[in-house]
Amino acid sequence: MDATTPGPLAPDVLDREDVRRALAEHDFAAAFALIKKYGGLSQNRIASACHLTPGKVSTIISGRQQVTSFDVVCRISDGLRIPGHLLGLAPRSWETRQTEEDPPQEPTGERSRTEEVPWWPDATVDLAADLTRSDLVMDRRAVTRALAGAALSGAALLDPLEGWLQPAAPSAPRHRRGRLGVRETEELESTARAFRAWDHRYGGGLRHKAVLGQLSEVAAHLDEHQAPQVEQCLYRVMAQLAGTAATMAWDSGLQRRAQNYYVLALRASHAGGDRIFGANVLAGMARQMLYRDKPQDALELVRLAQDGARDVAGPRVRAMLHTREAWALSAMGRATAFRRATAQAAEALASAKADEEPYWIAYFDEAELAGVTGGRLLDLARQNPRQHAETAATEIRRALSGRGPEAGRSHALDRIGLAECHFLRGDVTGAVEEVHHAVEAARATRSSRVRVQLGELYPYTVGHSTSRPVREARDKIRDLLSN
Repeated sequence: MDATTPGPLAPDVLDREDVRRALAEHDFAAAFALIKKYGGLSQNRIASACHLTPGKVSTIISGRQQVTSFDVVCRISDGLRIPGHLLGLAPRSWETRQTEEDPPQEPTGERSRTEEVPWWPDATVDLAADLTRSDLVMDRRAVTRALAGAALSGAALLDPLEGWLQPAAPSAPRHRRGRLGVRETEELESTARAFRAWDHRYGGGLRHKAVLGQLSEVAAHLDEHQAPQVEQCLYRVMAQLAGTAATMAWDSGLQRRAQNYYVLALRASHAGGDRIFGANVLAGMARQMLYRDKPQDALELVRLAQDGARDVAGPRVRAMLHTREAWALSAMGRATAFRRATAQAAEALASAKADEEPYWIAYFDEAELAGVTGGRLLDLARQNPRQHAETAATEIRRALSGRGPEAGRSHALDRIGLAECHFLRGDVTGAVEEVHHAVEAARATRSSRVRVQLGELYPYTVGHSTSRPVREARDKIRDLLSN
């Protein structure tokens, strides 16, 4: 239903006190029954409007199933045109009539941009120019609402990446002579570092355009004939900027676009001879696959990274790769293999020394290892709370003690994870306290990943309607997610 389509409910239905009370309490069994009675809508009509199955609507009305998903609450609001304030949501987009045309969607032909580009340095420059050009012509509203399409997986993703293991071909001669020196490339690298640090702390892609602008500038410099030392440095800067653009796109929900920037980052690190950063890019791609519930693809990506950087990766990078491996193994239900990979990560990290590895891996310390391990134990605890919930909480507390609110996105995810551990253990009082901490931490970041995780915490607060603290915690989550 678009913004100008009238709602299926007559205005007087939503003016009824009993309907308003049911909506405010998220008592959709009562709300749907009242809407059927006074609004004249059948279960099938309610289901169709809200993009639910008739069977699900039936179980909700009968009281056999509660609406615990924040996404479903939003679908009900939008499908039945129930104003946001009646459900504790921010005003929905359709509540004010749109006067602008819908923004353009992601450009067509996106799928062919990265898979068929040969592993030549100059082809990588062309790819960077193509990707940034299409992004920079879209305004912010368009980028936010555009559909990026599904990210590739399986052989379609993995086979084209095998070129990373082969030596880079020499660059083709350029007709234009570049005048960039080492000092200028160092300044570009400093800017790339600043963007990366900002995204790691805040997330959300607020500086996405600035990163793309810098990436476009680096591509323009590489399109000229630079000295070999300068050219190699520029490719490495391109890789770092493309990696940051990938995480920003992913953090904004643009999965396919994020994958394209990851591939660009991998190709640029290959052209710049930076196998260590290339392994880091592959680890980022693996994490994206894990969030999409594709652990086998993630494991293949990690193994590709380990194969390509085995003789050059330092202890922190090796430890980080082992944690990605452990993540994939835990997602596949291989608990013994998960523990083995986690132990290998701890062993590798124990030999790490300060300032011996690239700046971008310095974040991976004991607190990061504890946070990642706690998150994976939490995955296992959802299946077996009695065995894993307390251990997961212990690891997450270790992470919180080692990295405070300045860690931004990671700190917020830790807080959310700890709250869930308390719920799984049946400690509602402790869970409510952690929910308040989690919401405050989430307010400090623009990361959509944080909000997705907070939305997954929401169902734990449903079903405790007699508990005022739980209701307050639920309202706090709902208020943040609705804005």
